[in-house]
Amino acid sequence: MAMALPTAGTGMAHAAPPNPPHAKVQWLDRTTVAWPKNLGNPTRPHRLVHDTGTFHLTPLPGGLTRYPRLAATHDAFRLDAHGKERTALRGPLVAETDDGVVTGVQIPGVLDDLYASAAGKARLGPVFQRGRPTLSVWAPTARRVALELDGRTLPMRRDDASGVWSATGSRDWAGKPYRYAVTVWAPSAGKVVTNHVTDPYSTALTADSARSLVTDLADPALAPAGWQRLRKPRAVPLRDAQIQELHVRDFAASGGYRAFTDHASPGMRHLKSLADAGTSYVHLLPVFDFATAPERRADQATPPCDLALLPADSDEQQKCVARTAARDAYNWGYDPLHYTVPEGSYASEPDGPRRTLEFRRMVRGLADAGLRTVMDVVYNHTAASGQDDKSVLDRIVPGYYHRLLDDGTVATSTCCANTAPEHAMMGKLVVDSVVTWAREYKVDGFRFDLMGHHPKANVLAVRKALDALTPARDGVDGKAVVLYGEGWNFGEVANDARFVQATQKNMAGTGIATFSDRSRDAIRGGGPFDADPRVQGFASGLFTAPNGSPANGSHAEQRTRLLHAQDLIKVGLTGNLADYRFTDSTGRQVRGADVDYNGSPAGYAAAPGDALSYADAHDNETLYDALAYKLPPGTPAAERARAQVLAMAAAALSQGPALSQAGTDLLRSKSLDRNSYDSGDWFNAIHWNCADGNGFGRGLPPARDNADKWPYARPLLADPALRPGCGPITAASAAYRDLLRIRTTEKAFGKPTTEAVQRALSFPLSGADETPGVITMRLDDLVVVLNAAPDTRTQRVGALAGTGYALHPVQARGSDPVVTSASYDAGTGTFTVPGRTAAVFRRG
Repeated sequence: MAMALPTAGTGMAHAAPPNPPHAKVQWLDRTTVAWPKNLGNPTRPHRLVHDTGTFHLTPLPGGLTRYPRLAATHDAFRLDAHGKERTALRGPLVAETDDGVVTGVQIPGVLDDLYASAAGKARLGPVFQRGRPTLSVWAPTARRVALELDGRTLPMRRDDASGVWSATGSRDWAGKPYRYAVTVWAPSAGKVVTNHVTDPYSTALTADSARSLVTDLADPALAPAGWQRLRKPRAVPLRDAQIQELHVRDFAASGGYRAFTDHASPGMRHLKSLADAGTSYVHLLPVFDFATAPERRADQATPPCDLALLPADSDEQQKCVARTAARDAYNWGYDPLHYTVPEGSYASEPDGPRRTLEFRRMVRGLADAGLRTVMDVVYNHTAASGQDDKSVLDRIVPGYYHRLLDDGTVATSTCCANTAPEHAMMGKLVVDSVVTWAREYKVDGFRFDLMGHHPKANVLAVRKALDALTPARDGVDGKAVVLYGEGWNFGEVANDARFVQATQKNMAGTGIATFSDRSRDAIRGGGPFDADPRVQGFASGLFTAPNGSPANGSHAEQRTRLLHAQDLIKVGLTGNLADYRFTDSTGRQVRGADVDYNGSPAGYAAAPGDALSYADAHDNETLYDALAYKLPPGTPAAERARAQVLAMAAAALSQGPALSQAGTDLLRSKSLDRNSYDSGDWFNAIHWNCADGNGFGRGLPPARDNADKWPYARPLLADPALRPGCGPITAASAAYRDLLRIRTTEKAFGKPTTEAVQRALSFPLSGADETPGVITMRLDDLVVVLNAAPDTRTQRVGALAGTGYALHPVQARGSDPVVTSASYDAGTGTFTVPGRTAAVFRRG
């Protein structure tokens, strides 16, 4: 039984207060409490009760002026704890009035006020000095923390200023497994518990994350040959980055990290060909330790069916895959367990630090292929909270690391238990983790999942910490590390409700890019949540090749929608610049920010590099699958391939960075699965050999997220004409590589400022008379024509008459025989471009 802590108010012991189901009162700092206005009679005494005393509250004149989010909904009270705050916070704590109100108390604010100044300077996790490790964990509310090291239980010392518990050991601690035994009041359990928890700052783990390992990442045994002198491909500015987004198992189902060291494999040969054409980064979906894949091969289930024998439109494949989905080796990995350890299921031996060595070999393998490495990081949520076995942070400091709603429950708008990077020590964990990946693993960039759930200040703190890394001291140039993320605006933090978010509009001008959904939707058509997936867009035949779906509207409505989509794509081609001025398709003079995107400004960037263009990513249907739904039935495979390349061109030829899901240039399909995070290797694998197809027709996609689309999907999957052969696949890939060569060798695509883009880039035919289905862009000595129509179109730019243009040499000598028929008539300034073609002309 836990010993009572010293009294905070009197010398008498008090009965433990009750454990209410909610926590509606917030202790914001050591002297301020926020109490909901509608909770109890405001004239009656208010107090906080802990297990050894009571803190009486007095109304605070002026309200919560320092906490504007709560000012309208909460009353302010002053608390005088007389230095007993730390003691009170290490036990149960309730707020009550003498008219019967009883509720729990949220404590992150006061913990930050009391401890963050000192704890923010602490080095947590395993830290080695001359071979001797010190293990440290922040647990300010714990009554006791002990170190469970290799079968022994050792005491840890608490630093009262920081709330950090630590223990220093001898050299022979290295390599040993450990956990922390944290004795702490857990509100979700309603009692004091002793949690046996791994280290949130772990540097290595045993299999299935059962124990942390005392591991020094500077140990030479964990460095592959040449690691310290590793030469990376030249860093390019973020505004010029061309990125391939890739999942490790999609790349090679059983190869893991080691698959990236086999340069003779089809996958590595393909990545090398993309690098040679201009791809600069491989963006890896989560490769940190996540919660949902068994790490030992022997524990990984496989579907108990011969899936290849089943019909292309059958629902049996997805049934069989679902049977083992919870126990197979596949998951996207957006369920973090330990943020700063490589995932063990991708290692040949998950039990121990070999995953570190193999991760580093992967980074080296990508560098040898001419590619820099980006990690997808997911600091916005954890796999679990409370007393769950997969909860780490919340079993060490209950109620702190996660964002709480006004009733004290954990927010889950991200999908899972939302973290709170606005709290000092969660924000510190984000910064420390990113710096570790950059310094110790030589990771060259980070993509922040749901970055809009982070404070802008937190992401800027990451940028500042990275910028401080130098080759001389740290072995990496932190200023060359790129940052981008999902700047979506939703949930309990939406519209800067709790802090200034790292959203699209707020990150403009920071040099940290956000994904642009504006041109994505315009290129593809519709949006991710359409009831009818046949809603068309620029590249999928809206108006120019109708597919018959009533969701597309009348002939006139389609024309209007297409022209607006073209305006969105024009804004995307500028780099989504807010202040870029042009004539829109109605003839108005507008800025990028004046163009509407579902009620928001289409243009939001302050400079090229603030917005990242893309036509597909791991979320939603692949581009090929989207076009399968949207292009008219009966569109030949060769034409589908051309539409795919055109869509990719609209992203790749924009100012600013562009991303493409790996395999998109190979017409990759997931058999129409719109959310394949747990759909196994069967639906997700990339087919590097075109003779194996592209993944289309591997059965109806899993019912979990796709059943409502099965009536649309079934006839498509049954149609053998939608399963492309080697001809369309290899043609699409080669044409995309030609476009990459143009994008990365022509400096005009990499303008550094809005002013430079304004001077160099124009849409000479944009206006009330522009051609539906065609966008013509002039860029310095280049003219780009995107013809989404199925037939040849001409574009006459009278101002260019008498000047000499010719098809760009890369395309003129390139792989696509169709684009070579594109021509220019100097006498009239007329460009002629075949259907479903992106053509680039250069002035001679």
